[in-house]
Amino acid sequence: MSMAEGDTLISVDYEVFGKVQGVFFRKYTQAEGKKLGLVGWVQNTDQGTVQGQLQGPTSKVRHMQEWLETKGSPKSHIDRASFNNEKVILKLDYSDFQIVK
Repeated sequence: MSMAEGDTLISVDYEVFGKVQGVFFRKYTQAEGKKLGLVGWVQNTDQGTVQGQLQGPTSKVRHMQEWLETKGSPKSHIDRASFNNEKVILKLDYSDFQIVK
């Protein structure tokens, strides 16, 4: 396997703002993450946002970031998404993509 840019493992924290609670956003995020082969987690916050962490190959993480910014769950209305603490990692910290209560 080539260590091309797209294969490099990265980790990034995210937070999504808008109408993202009570619209199955976490369930869809988990499903999309698993579909892309990413690991990490997602949870609701007390501020009415959804936050979490993504880990996986750069190309897949970029795809998920775009999904979080533009798509989300069918009934959600995303105002914006922020991404922080992006870093290259040597191995994944999680074994799957979890919904945190």
